[in-house]
Formats: sequence, structure tokens, C-alpha cells
Amino acid sequence: MSLCSGGSCPSSSSGPGSDKIALQDQQISKALGRIRYKLFVMSGKGGVGKSSVSVNVAAALAARGFKVGLMDVDIHGPSVPRLLGLSGQLETGGGRMVKPMRYNDNLHVVSMESLLLDPDQAVLWRGPMKTSAIRQFISDVQWGELDFLVVDSPPGTGDEPMTVLKLIPEALAVVVTTPQEVSLADVRKAINFLQYAQANILGVVENMSGLACPHCGKAIDLFKKGGGSALAEHYGLEFLGAIPLDPATVVAGDIGIPVVLLEGESPAKQALLALGDRVALAAQTSFEAASTVHR
Repeated sequence: MSLCSGGSCPSSSSGPGSDKIALQDQQISKALGRIRYKLFVMSGKGGVGKSSVSVNVAAALAARGFKVGLMDVDIHGPSVPRLLGLSGQLETGGGRMVKPMRYNDNLHVVSMESLLLDPDQAVLWRGPMKTSAIRQFISDVQWGELDFLVVDSPPGTGDEPMTVLKLIPEALAVVVTTPQEVSLADVRKAINFLQYAQANILGVVENMSGLACPHCGKAIDLFKKGGGSALAEHYGLEFLGAIPLDPATVVAGDIGIPVVLLEGESPAKQALLALGDRVALAAQTSFEAASTVHR
């Protein structure tokens, strides 16, 4: 996978550069045509656990037997490989195509970190380079036939989410927030952005929603509770679920295993498995998704 060099990409106006982009557009269309549902996971601000939600939704869907691709487009701070315990670089398949990294039979992953020789290396890219990378994540990767492609976007409303929504206009957005107002204020901006982009919003997830006391089992509203459901109701959106704070989430992240695949039961595991089921049901019954699925 060769990215544009020198911090610039071919012009889309005319000439060889436009021919290359037109060919890539055809490859993108072909690749997306083999994917039934595209989920776009985003948040208004960082630190709300969006990548953890993306990884666990993808793993939960895969555990239910769906074929799932997970695309980490957080160019500057990719965390998906570490949350899955993956390392190394992408392998080349047939021709110029590359193979996504395999987590298990049903889950395959592509991340910016998989393109770096040093995972601690900073990526100093501006808009055109990031746009080119995301285009190649779709066009040059052998995704094959998928039931779901889960796209983990960086927080905010910058180049990466705008590029994804332009390339995948049928994507179903899952908006992640925490209950407190400082997060909800940024999520309102994210919803405004999605509305402006005429994106399809599947629903809202409230992460860090209370804490189950490990001693007595009672709920402790550490960061408040219910802000996400109230926001969803205000905008007429579906509330997909609340994920509690749980020490199992920290353990899972450190050992590189999704919470939903940990042995034993925990409040977060139960909530994330239920979230995966609700996301699948919501996607399968979505009018927007039904109008773009041709398989």
C-alpha cells in the first residue's frame, strides 16, 4: 500500500491524477458493494471510549457469526490493534492489494498502526494525506464479502469523518457519549455535523454510564447517568444502550482481548453483547440501509 509522498496527493481536476482517482473510485465502489452494512462510530470529543465501543461491537457481531471488518481511521492516535492484541504490518495479497490483519475467522482489521515500522512513531499528516490513506484503506484492502464494516473514526468533525461520509454516504452512524454535560455538548455538535452531512444516524450509545460496585453490586453514578438517553430522545434518535464503568474493561484493554470475549461475566460484557445485538437489529431494520443493500 503506497501512500502519496511529500504530503500531497494527485489533483482531481484533470490529467493522469484524475484518471487514477477515477479508477480508485471504481475500486471503492466495488469493495463497498460487497459489504452489507457500514457502521460509522464517532464521538464529539476524545476520552469517551469510542474505540473500545467500536472494537467490542465488532467482536460481538463476529461472535454472533457475522463476517466483520474493522477499519481504524484514527490516523494520529490508532488504538484498535492494541485493544485487540495485534501487532506487525499488513501483508500483500494478489497484485497491489493488501490483506487486513486477522483477529479470528470472522473479524479482520486495518489500522494506520499496521503501516508503521515503529508503532510509537508520530504521523505528521495534513488533510490530503489522511484522505488518501482512508481511500486506500477501502480500495486497496481485500475486504471480501462482509456483513458489517465497522469504521472507528477519531473524535470531532475533521478530515477523517468528512472523508468517510463522502466515500460511504450510506454509512450508519453510531454516536458515543458519556453522561456528563461536557461530553454531551460536543456530541450535540457531532450530531449537527452528521445532519449537515445528511448522514444516517443509527443511534446513540452512553458509555461510562454508572459504576457497578464490586462489593455490593449497587450502581454508583460516578459520571452521572442518563444523559445519552435524554440526548437521543431530544433529537428523536434511537438509544442503543448504556455501558457501565467496569474494571473488566481495563483488564481487557491491557491484555488485548475485547471485553465481550473475556471468560466469565461482567456488567460491561453483558451490556456490550446486548449493544452488539441492538446494533445488528437496528442496521437490519434501517430503512436507509435497506435502500442501499443489493445482496
